[in-house]
Amino acid sequence: MKALTQLARYTLMIFVALIALIPILWMVFGSFRSHQEIFEYATSLNIHLIIPVEWTLQNYVDVIMDERNPIFQFIGNTLFIAVTVTVLVLFFNSMAAFAFAKLNFPFKNVLFICLMSAMIIPGEVTLVPNYLLMNDLGWVDDYKALIFPSLVNVFGIFLLRQFFEEIPKDMMEAARIDGASWFRIYWSIVLPLAVPALITLGIITFLANWDSYFWPLIVLNDDSKQMIQVALANFSSLAGTEWAKILAANTISTLPILIGFLFVQKYYIQGISTSGMK
Repeated sequence: MKALTQLARYTLMIFVALIALIPILWMVFGSFRSHQEIFEYATSLNIHLIIPVEWTLQNYVDVIMDERNPIFQFIGNTLFIAVTVTVLVLFFNSMAAFAFAKLNFPFKNVLFICLMSAMIIPGEVTLVPNYLLMNDLGWVDDYKALIFPSLVNVFGIFLLRQFFEEIPKDMMEAARIDGASWFRIYWSIVLPLAVPALITLGIITFLANWDSYFWPLIVLNDDSKQMIQVALANFSSLAGTEWAKILAANTISTLPILIGFLFVQKYYIQGISTSGMK
């Protein structure tokens, strides 16, 4: 019975994984099709729904050589913003989480509850005030408008606080007796122990900025500064949508994320499981 239970469990997991992978496989293999072939087999229930009949690299050549939409420049812009925001979010939010988890100060619990209540506010509600603030600061069409509004991550503070709560206080009390400051304790003791949680928050933050579309579309007017998700929309026009090129461009922009996630997925799962998140 135990062997049958494990077999049923693995079968279900493989089935769910295949359901999740089918759209990705369709995108990747579709990028090697011609525009006509994409629609020719779009409704067929055979192997050619996924596997191309006639393979072609022309879509990738067209996307890479397109001077009007330099995809690698857009990927570079997105990578710069995503990495910058991720590093700053990890630094500032980890300090806030450390304060809420280990320090005692007046109204700590009240402030934490007020902070958590911000999680129920939809992003659309703050869209107009944020834009007006960026405009007053003169940051419209500047990368500062993408970086600074993203520095406070309420969920990230909550996630790290849950992890920091599990770190024994005896370690910090011993460090305080030895004369270490609170920042030294945070930097030399807490952060090294919180690597899985930091990687988890880093992945979530990086992906959120990599996939950001609406906010960059609003605050950036210069096409040369644009993010990859907004740039992909340039393959659609009044003349029609170039689906083959869109699939190729999406594959190029998705591949670095998939490769990176394969290397850090162990820490991502460990960070979620050890931070009180279910």
